[in-house]
Amino acid sequence: MNEKLHRLSALREALAAQGVAGFLVPRGDEHLGEYVPRAGERLAWLTGFTGSAGMAVVLPGRAAVFTDGRYTTQLAAETDAALWERRHITEEPPAEWLREHAQGLAIGYDPWLHSEAALQRFAGVTLVPLSPNPIDALWTDRPAPPATPVLPHALAQAGVTGAAKREAAAAALRAAGEQACVLADAHSVAWLLNIRGADLAHTPLPLAFAVLHDDASVALFLNAPERVPETTRAHLGNAVSIAPRTALPGALRALSGRTVRLDAEATPAWFAATLREAGAKVTTGEDPCRLPRAMKNPVEQEGARAAQLRDAGAVARFLAWFAEHAPRGGLTEMSAAAHLLDQRRLLPGFVAESFPAISGAGENGAIVHYRVTPETDRPIRPNECYLIDSGAQFPDGTTDITRTIWTGPDAAPAALRARYTAVLRGHIALGTLRFPEGVAGPHLDAIARRPLWDMGLDYDHGTGHGVGSFLSVHEGPAAFSRAARVVPIRPGMILSNEPGYYLPGHYGIRIENLLLARPAEPQPDQARPFLEFETLTLAPYCRALLDAAALTRFEREWVDAYHARVWREVGPGLDTSSRAWLEAECAPL
Repeated sequence: MNEKLHRLSALREALAAQGVAGFLVPRGDEHLGEYVPRAGERLAWLTGFTGSAGMAVVLPGRAAVFTDGRYTTQLAAETDAALWERRHITEEPPAEWLREHAQGLAIGYDPWLHSEAALQRFAGVTLVPLSPNPIDALWTDRPAPPATPVLPHALAQAGVTGAAKREAAAAALRAAGEQACVLADAHSVAWLLNIRGADLAHTPLPLAFAVLHDDASVALFLNAPERVPETTRAHLGNAVSIAPRTALPGALRALSGRTVRLDAEATPAWFAATLREAGAKVTTGEDPCRLPRAMKNPVEQEGARAAQLRDAGAVARFLAWFAEHAPRGGLTEMSAAAHLLDQRRLLPGFVAESFPAISGAGENGAIVHYRVTPETDRPIRPNECYLIDSGAQFPDGTTDITRTIWTGPDAAPAALRARYTAVLRGHIALGTLRFPEGVAGPHLDAIARRPLWDMGLDYDHGTGHGVGSFLSVHEGPAAFSRAARVVPIRPGMILSNEPGYYLPGHYGIRIENLLLARPAEPQPDQARPFLEFETLTLAPYCRALLDAAALTRFEREWVDAYHARVWREVGPGLDTSSRAWLEAECAPL
């Protein structure tokens, strides 16, 4: 029996012993975040699928893994079709699949790994909470939970003191008649208290829970309180208490008779069940840190500009090096990504990549969230497309950039250039848009798709996501996506602008800049405030893939102005050969 079959069979036996027929295995941990520590990779352990979004459903006679359009190709490559059905999570959601295939069966779930809102989508399915998670007893070599030091995030980068943030959040609770709020999103905890850590490989978080009280005091819960050194305790101040995670049940029972806010989308169902059992009144409302966290203050905005400029130097040096070496052959996906990382490591303040670089040549570029491994690493050949999507974490900002490059030396095919140019035109349309306040990301997603739609083409992912400030490279609540919540874009939000096109088996195209939302200058007779975007990312587009004749005059002038800015701001910090390459690449079209 192979190992994956053994694991699936062992889980089925464990479920039968607990009196349930099936089990939900989400890709997430107790903080319900996109990125999880190694100890939280239960979905990968069971199925082999390593994408950052998905769920497995196990039944006695069949099992399925669900993911979105970014990972369908990866899902097929990483899972055994003899064990797992592969399903598109939006076209056939797990709840619908269960309603069809598990009528009358009891399905187990871990109440720490699902929010109440997520569980409500399974109406009509008999769900049974199981704690502890049955996978944990089977996963005999499961890594230990992370326990890195909890460090202060300096005011020079945060811009606002933790005390001021706590008071603002507490004021929101008081205004709503609530006495406390549970914070399960570790990003919110880190932002509220101005702390950071290294519990995740690419997101500078300490994984922690918190209870915010209406007097602005906070109880912080970690798996090991000794992780908080004295300097951080002094930074937090006396209004923040520190306790082990084992103290959480008692702390929630102490809220009996009080009104406690939970974010139904971002809090494990265990919290609501425990609070109700204790006699607390549970109200559902947005995490009071989520929207303020997304609206970067002036210090964070300046930090983002500075981080992007530093990062642009590393990207320019990489692109110049790539332009010299790629036409000759000899590079691989891993060696190219490693060279870019080496360039970033030279930058002042560099902490880590903001995610593992997506380095895809040829057909691998068509896998939207491809992750190169020693097994999949392939040469980057002359005369093909290469897609590199990468980013960095700095104390003053988080970066994320994608460029698609023609390796040369021959001219790129006309059809490829037409599609690249259509992607670029959508990218320009969104980045230069002026729009009234109150407009949300789902309203704008189509703006970037129009040039592709005119060609009968599309892409199966959102056009952009929020980006944190020395936090997650994927941050809510706003996003450019048809599937996103209708959250109005507000000044200070940083979002990615990354339309693309993917031809399976051949190539992928994606172009990504980060945008900062800001108030627009009023026009004559303007009836309401408008917003616009400031482009933060500074890197040239690929001239070899760009068909300048297909651009409008406005688009051509915008590209020339953007390239002039890249040359002006990035060029002076480069070495001679990189500067010469950048000057040529940024010349007027």
